[in-house]
Amino acid sequence: MSPLAQPKVRPLISEWVQANGDLRLALRDPDELIEGTVFVSPALAPVLELCDGTHSLTAIQAALTIRYGLSLPTDTLESLIQQLDDALLLESERAETARHDARESYRSAPCRPLALAGASYPADPDELTAMLAGFVNTVEPPSSPNQSAVRGIVSPHIDYDRGGPVYARTWQHAQAAAREAEVVVILGTDHAGSPGMLTPTRQDYATPWGTLPTDHDALDRFDTAWGDETLYDEELHHRREHSIELAAVWLHFMRESEPVALVPILCGSFLPFTAGDASPKDNARFTESIAALKKALAGKRVLVVAAADLAHMGPAFGDPQPLDGENKAELEQFDRGLLAAMCQGDAESFLGLLQQSRDKQKVCGLPPIYAALQMLGPVSGQVLDYAQCPADGMGGSVVSVAGAVWTD
Repeated sequence: MSPLAQPKVRPLISEWVQANGDLRLALRDPDELIEGTVFVSPALAPVLELCDGTHSLTAIQAALTIRYGLSLPTDTLESLIQQLDDALLLESERAETARHDARESYRSAPCRPLALAGASYPADPDELTAMLAGFVNTVEPPSSPNQSAVRGIVSPHIDYDRGGPVYARTWQHAQAAAREAEVVVILGTDHAGSPGMLTPTRQDYATPWGTLPTDHDALDRFDTAWGDETLYDEELHHRREHSIELAAVWLHFMRESEPVALVPILCGSFLPFTAGDASPKDNARFTESIAALKKALAGKRVLVVAAADLAHMGPAFGDPQPLDGENKAELEQFDRGLLAAMCQGDAESFLGLLQQSRDKQKVCGLPPIYAALQMLGPVSGQVLDYAQCPADGMGGSVVSVAGAVWTD
């Protein structure tokens, strides 16, 4: 049976937006097989909803009539499905070929190219050095004498303009550990990742000062422990995902441009866990990935970095009302509770607080922080900084961020 006989829309990021004064469904492709954003009229949205791989064209026609009162002739529907396939919106041979070509192009490049240089931070290494040094000069130096005992850190992945001081205070405290590490694991939020996915890449990560070489030996052992290529199903997300890149730049800066072996891993959604009472510890794919990664890194001096922001609240993130001073104080109190659980090394309590709220705070850093705690085992943490960064011009939307370190 042809895949187009029971069409299935590929995993895409969708949201309703106003485009040229009209309401449109905006579709973006995390694999970037489709460039830019595709805007779809509301009339087509029901067809996309029914393209879930379980409905034949006849069943789609019937459902459109019963659910929406729409009558769509067979030849019109067939033409529409073909147009969707031509646009690479459907799971099909055409899309799989495009995905294969994109993956080969990505893997054959000298390194994972910078996605944000020249936009979010200077591409020129001297200008970038001056920028980050400026942030460092605005914060007090760390008072702890035992910085090399740091085993893990929580670093934001918000842009440097808003999060610069938090980055600076955090990475200053972890500088000795960053310099002494044999390998650094950066666990970054995959904002488009599938539930429970931990997705590495073998590509070296570029920074304006050069490259941080991926630890192929560790990944060889990771691959062997995992057992098949599905580990890399969402590797193309590394191309544009910013979370690891923003931490890697600070890592390279703190090492004064000296490279270090890197294991870059994107962490997929935890929505199935925050929407109910299930835990990633009961998800075989997640737990086996963590076990395989720990086995691959055994015997090495490892620094684990969770590149993670906290809450995203206000109208900019779909909430109906802007946050006022009282709301922001309540959010900080909630965040402090999360951070306290994190500092106790208690991954399940950290997750449990977000399960209780059904993650209305939209904490995108939950997956990498939880994964880091599972990797590190028993640790204690220290919060170094906290901030609520504006996310709109009116001050009613914020992203909360924190910097922290974990020690034995």
